[in-house]
Amino acid sequence: MMMVFACKEAKKEAITKSAQEILGNPEYLAISYGGYRAGSRDVQPTIPQLKEDMRILSAMGVGILRTYNVQLQQAANLLEAIQQLKEEDSNFEMYVMLGAWMDCENAWTESPNHEAESDQNAGEIDRAVALAQKHPDIVKIIAVGNEAMVHWAQSYFVRPNVILKWVNHIQNLKRTGELSSDLWVTTSDNFAAWGGDDEIYHTEDLEKLIKAVDYVSMHSYPFHETHYNSDYWKIPESEDAMADLEKIDAAMLRAKNYVNSEYDAVAKYLESLDVKKPIHIGETGWASISDGFYGPEGSRAADEYKQGLYFKHMREWTKEEGISCFYFEAFDEHWKDDKNPIGSENHFGLFEMNGQAKFSLWSLVDEGVFEGLTRNGQPITKTYNGSKEALLVTVLTPNVASEKVPE
Repeated sequence: MMMVFACKEAKKEAITKSAQEILGNPEYLAISYGGYRAGSRDVQPTIPQLKEDMRILSAMGVGILRTYNVQLQQAANLLEAIQQLKEEDSNFEMYVMLGAWMDCENAWTESPNHEAESDQNAGEIDRAVALAQKHPDIVKIIAVGNEAMVHWAQSYFVRPNVILKWVNHIQNLKRTGELSSDLWVTTSDNFAAWGGDDEIYHTEDLEKLIKAVDYVSMHSYPFHETHYNSDYWKIPESEDAMADLEKIDAAMLRAKNYVNSEYDAVAKYLESLDVKKPIHIGETGWASISDGFYGPEGSRAADEYKQGLYFKHMREWTKEEGISCFYFEAFDEHWKDDKNPIGSENHFGLFEMNGQAKFSLWSLVDEGVFEGLTRNGQPITKTYNGSKEALLVTVLTPNVASEKVPE
């Protein structure tokens, strides 16, 4: 009996770190995660499926995930899956930036009221708080809202005072000891909504919000700007004599610099307020397929080769600068545009839904990182059967600046 008791006493404590220790730490890569495997979120991923994904992401060095809402069961199940993995292996680490979705009144209707918030928001915050209390060793960040303040989110956006109200509520729960003091609170939004663009966003409430959050989580999408702000993307006439891959490589460097400039714009705005807070990338990514704005008849931005270059640029830049980048996203999710299987929103993942690793991750497959791991029972293999030659057949060069892109 004494020997058994001694073994139990010797059991190793699970590892846990604070948000401050993991954000900006290159040993804890960040990624946006949704585990949905069907064409509808009505089919929730199971805990065994979520554990399968966690093993894959952990193997590639991911240590912190971003989720988006606690309205559905996935977030709670994800935390349970991570908890089980920690109990099975005390060395297993995975942390979560838990999203609480925010809506305006009458969101997703023909008459959204942007001056008032949805009566569902309070319940969303309560659920997020309860999960953070239940899993304090896993939930290290709560993000109040996703792209909830940017004006182009017409279906649901709210004014900064709504986000500020709930950020202050969570900060108060930390002060009273109802939440861990090392939990960080933010909102995750487009660079413009953080004051990095039009002065229309430079309001007193935004300034108060910036001072209330623990860090700034900003989004930047040069991929979308290949359509909406295409001048940056088109091949300048000075590069027209280059080989096609050289043109593409140069275009992807411009995409990287686009993110850098938006990051710098937000930093400049914080500096103007005399606020010194960390700024991390809450979202950025590049789709591998599109039949619309970003496909052959549009900006020609979407393919696995460009996605691979963008992923490489983002990881290198953010590692060098000590920035966390919640790269969007881990796995393809086909519920996002269920009526159009090759719509770009379905194809931002680094993995296809069946677990095939896209070009971004081919080198990890070669290194044996995913050996013995599966998704949906399938081993992790390369897209295009690992043939770069076959991949490059699908890669299109951006339009030259003098060419007109179809609207």
